[in-house]
Amino acid sequence: MHRLDTICVFCGSSDGNDQLITDAAKELGQTFAKHNITLVYGAAKIGVMGALAKSVLDASGKVIGIIPEFLKKKEVVHLGLTQLVTTENMHERKLKMHELSNGFIALPGGIGTLEELFEILTWLQLGLHTKPIGLLNCNGFYDDLMQLLETMVRKGFVTMENYELLLIDSTVEGLLQKMAAFKAPNIPHWLTKDRA
Repeated sequence: MHRLDTICVFCGSSDGNDQLITDAAKELGQTFAKHNITLVYGAAKIGVMGALAKSVLDASGKVIGIIPEFLKKKEVVHLGLTQLVTTENMHERKLKMHELSNGFIALPGGIGTLEELFEILTWLQLGLHTKPIGLLNCNGFYDDLMQLLETMVRKGFVTMENYELLLIDSTVEGLLQKMAAFKAPNIPHWLTKDRA
């Protein structure tokens, strides 16, 4: 079983227009607190991010927010977190998220959420870490993305092994169970010392 006591969650800083997504974020936060899982996230007090953090804190859980200096505005950053880490830039922010977490989950979000998800997934594919990555498919939000990934497999751009690195579930408990059972593959055979 994979140790999951600190999980980084990527999600939108907007509210979106689907209440079921916000509800799922709140459920995830409550579940983290219940299982003593520390939340690592982007430190915003707005949108799905804010709802997630509030749900963890309201249930007496721990939340670590990581935000680059240029985004640290009083109306955006959550000042009531367990810990707030300020970085110089976005890249340093992602490195810190990776350093502090032993798992990752993507909730619905926008371009930034997808960028974070696929960068950390690429790092796993390259063997740069062995941490589980989950996709919480709230109310079918990621159905089209899953179809695109399946197309990439059929067209020969993504191997089935790499496709299966992304753990997908529509329920919080189901996703956490898959993440706990995750076993990272060996470093890809095409990555040698000469090419790494």
